[in-house]
Amino acid sequence: MRVGILSDSHGRFEVVRRAMSLFDAHDVVHVIHCGDVGGIEVLEEMLPRPCHFVWGNCDLVDGAVRAFLQTVGLPDPASVPLRVELGGKRFAVFHGHEREARRMADIEDADYLLHGHTHLRRDERVGALRVINPGALHRASPKTVAVLDVGTDDLTFHELG
Repeated sequence: MRVGILSDSHGRFEVVRRAMSLFDAHDVVHVIHCGDVGGIEVLEEMLPRPCHFVWGNCDLVDGAVRAFLQTVGLPDPASVPLRVELGGKRFAVFHGHEREARRMADIEDADYLLHGHTHLRRDERVGALRVINPGALHRASPKTVAVLDVGTDDLTFHELG
């Protein structure tokens, strides 16, 4: 099972559209956005793929956004970390600005910890936990996303032109 990971799109839905095309080409079956989504248009690009996301420090979550989530059946990620199980692996997802994120490395009940916020790619192991930041799709050079194969534990970063 391949998971597409992106972050910090800040409303740049055109770049997210390119990321979704890349994910489709790499047989991604689930998408996780690590925050600073930046608007409904970004979420629309992620659909109809199965997806999860968290809010970032730049996300403005108002009534229109909540109504959209309800209309399309996406849960409003109210607590952090977001917990997801995919392909038999456990994920904890933060944006990275949250108070709880300061203790990310203390998470012991997950296989993967995903975060954004820094706009910098990251792939490191902290004990048994693999910590991944896919990079960013805004104010980053290069703009990057990641594809994780949870069956093989292979992670690949991809640059978007």
